[in-house]
Formats: sequence, C-alpha cells, structure tokens
Amino acid sequence: MDEPIEIAPDLAWLRTSIANVYFAGNSENWALVDAGVTGYSNAIVKAAAARFGAASKPKAILLTHGHFDHAGCARDLARQWGAPVFAHKLEFPYLTGKSAYPRKDPTVGGAMAFLSRFFPARTVNLRETLHELPESGELPGLPGWVALHTPGHAPGHVCYWRETDGILIGGDVVATANLDSWLDIMSQKKQLSRPPSPFTYDWGKARASIAKIAALKPKILACGHGEPMRDPGLAEALEAFSASFTPPEHGRYVEVPARTDMDGVVYEPPAPKDRLPKVAAGLVTGIFVAAGLIYRKRGQKAKQDFE
Repeated sequence: MDEPIEIAPDLAWLRTSIANVYFAGNSENWALVDAGVTGYSNAIVKAAAARFGAASKPKAILLTHGHFDHAGCARDLARQWGAPVFAHKLEFPYLTGKSAYPRKDPTVGGAMAFLSRFFPARTVNLRETLHELPESGELPGLPGWVALHTPGHAPGHVCYWRETDGILIGGDVVATANLDSWLDIMSQKKQLSRPPSPFTYDWGKARASIAKIAALKPKILACGHGEPMRDPGLAEALEAFSASFTPPEHGRYVEVPARTDMDGVVYEPPAPKDRLPKVAAGLVTGIFVAAGLIYRKRGQKAKQDFE
C-alpha cells in the first residue's frame, strides 16, 4: 500500500509493516491517528500529501497508545510537521522514558508471541512534544470525535469514537485479524480477534474494554492490526465476540495482571520459563518479507473493497 485507502469521506488508512495508521479529517483540518513502526515516516508523509496536499499539515498526532508499533514515527513526524502529539495521561511514563511497559510475554503462545521475542522492549521518547488528551474526551483537530479510555492492552489505551456515523478507531482494543495464527497473519483474513496477546498486561480490563466498545454498536471498526471492517453485521458480531471473549489459556498475565500507576509499572507477576529457543534472525526476516508481499496484494483488494 503506497496510498491511503478511504474508509469514509474523511477517514483513510495506511498499513506500516505490521500496524495501521489513520488519516482523519480534511485538507483544512486533519489529524494523524497513530504513527506506525519506526522507518515509515516518509511513507506516512507521502500518503498525507497524496490525500490532503503537499503543504497540508495535521493539527495533531493522536495516539491510541504508545507501543512501538503505534508510536514509532511520532517523534520524527512531530518535528517534520511541527505538530503536537497527544496521548492519555496513563501512557506518559512509557512515552517519556520514565518507565518501560509491562514486559512482553512470549510464553502466551501463538504467532505474535513468537515474533515478540524480536520486538523492542521500549518505545519512542516523546518528552519534547507530548501533550495530554483533554479530560473532556474531545480531540484536538477532530471536532465530533471523542477519546474513550479502554485499558487492558496498555494502561492508557484509548479508542476514538464518532457517534454521528458510528466510526470507531480502535487501536489494539481488539484486532481485525487473528494475530495468534501464522496463517491468518499472512493472509490478513478479516475477523474479530483478541488484542495482541504478548503485550496485553491485564486481561480482565481488556475484556471490560471490549464490552465497552461493543455497547457502542459501531458501523465501522478500524483497528491497529488487520483491515478495517464495515460489514452489515458488525455490531452483532462484536457483541457476540464480547460475550464469548476468553483470554489465552496460559501466560504471564492471564491469571494475575501487572499493576501500573501514573509513574509506570508497579508490579509484574513472575515470568513463566520460556522454553522455546531463539531462532536465527534470518527466519524472522524471511517471514516478514513473505508477509509484505501478501500484504501488498491484500492492500490492493482492500482498496477495491472500499471503493
């Protein structure tokens, strides 16, 4: 995907490797939602120029949370555009270098858990440009949208919701592809799935957050992983998914969550022994190369789906 794909007249998406970013608004007033993985700054800038014009700059960069795959380009883009970055106050310890997130859990099982062994432990430091989302929930640069606190995957995780047309930008409150399955990661088959398992620190809060968004009955669901969903039965499917939601069978945080506060991590349960040895980085590289080729084909089809 080289150009953003339109979901609604004032919303489009772009995949950056393993995570999506969203362009919300119009050429006079727009915001970038999430900032992808490191190394995609130029691609995001080009996509924004294609959608809004070369001279157009966002009013804000809005993060659903600060994990490396959602905030990776935020500092570079903030400097290039002169735009402020906004996040929930509970994300500040992790986005200013004060604390690391609760440690990832590769023992939870599945494809993403295996790959998480090779992902960075910390995220980008945004101390210079980070601002707190307004307590009112209203979004800078996006009138009509509100932020909803949906913790579980990250302490300050938020979703962005517009009630007038039922659009929810969901971050990692859920995924719309099964990240626990190698086949489904490669195919990007659209389906409601758990948030990325190795990075979810509190499954009880994750369940409550899913119930919260299901109660909204969204008409469009645009998440950080997987293609946006605009199916006629989306609201009913999300309600059913919420009602039957279960955490993974095992893992560090399945029985006992990590605890966090305004300063970062307070407590982590003991780590289970990781019995799976690390494999050569070349294998992982090969997986991502293959996935990239499949994603490109899926991106072409996704563009047709929303046209």
